[in-house]
Amino acid sequence: MSAEFHPVAREGREPARGRTCQVLGIAFFSDSIDVSVRQAMEGGLVVAPSGPGLAVDLVNSQAYRDAVSSADLVLVDSSALVLFWRLFSGVKLSRISGLMFLREFLRQEELKAPGAVFWVMPSGEEARRNAGWLQSRGFRSSPGDFYVAQFYGGGALADPELLAIIESRKPRVVMLAIGGGVQERLGHFLVQRLSYRPGVLCLGAAIAFLNGGQARIPAWADTFMIAWLVRVLSSPRRFAGRYWKAWALFPLLWRNRERMPPLRG
Repeated sequence: MSAEFHPVAREGREPARGRTCQVLGIAFFSDSIDVSVRQAMEGGLVVAPSGPGLAVDLVNSQAYRDAVSSADLVLVDSSALVLFWRLFSGVKLSRISGLMFLREFLRQEELKAPGAVFWVMPSGEEARRNAGWLQSRGFRSSPGDFYVAQFYGGGALADPELLAIIESRKPRVVMLAIGGGVQERLGHFLVQRLSYRPGVLCLGAAIAFLNGGQARIPAWADTFMIAWLVRVLSSPRRFAGRYWKAWALFPLLWRNRERMPPLRG
């Protein structure tokens, strides 16, 4: 039987709520990584929007806007966002990439307990690779801790099967390791419908960088904000076009600054 968790602020401690900075109508987290981990452990939706996601999905998808703007913790993952915002505002955002965050988050010993973490993966192959990697690092996972995501379309998402499984198992953390633009909408659905408050983390490919599913990102490359270049060099056809879209953040930030940009169409 899986352990049952009901995450709340620990007795005698105030909930962790770090500083934020308003950009494009979103309250981006701008504090230390320790505070971000504490906040995520208390439950709620955690997102790390990519540059292309902010440049494209934020202005084209109401469901994506709703998910990101209402998230409990919004990490600054995009290097383009950091650079452009510094140029326009003079303010340096505190960047905590999804990979940085996940490395620190998985150091929490309580997450190694059976049933503590539930993983939503893009494929059976990725689920098996991840299960082996977790096992090698002391995480006591079982096949029931993994769910292969359905094919999700546009707009607001719903996955009643996944919702029922999470309700029955009640993990402390739900990790959504699927594509950006989709995982945020799925996470929004889950936090709205679940009867309790787990941490629902939308960190996309971050786990694949650790378990070997994608090109490994050295810590120094992530620190110096060139992880995107490592990905492009590893698979130009797959990633070059995607990261080119992040340049649309430049005019978007120039026109809107702190305000949510208007929805197109």
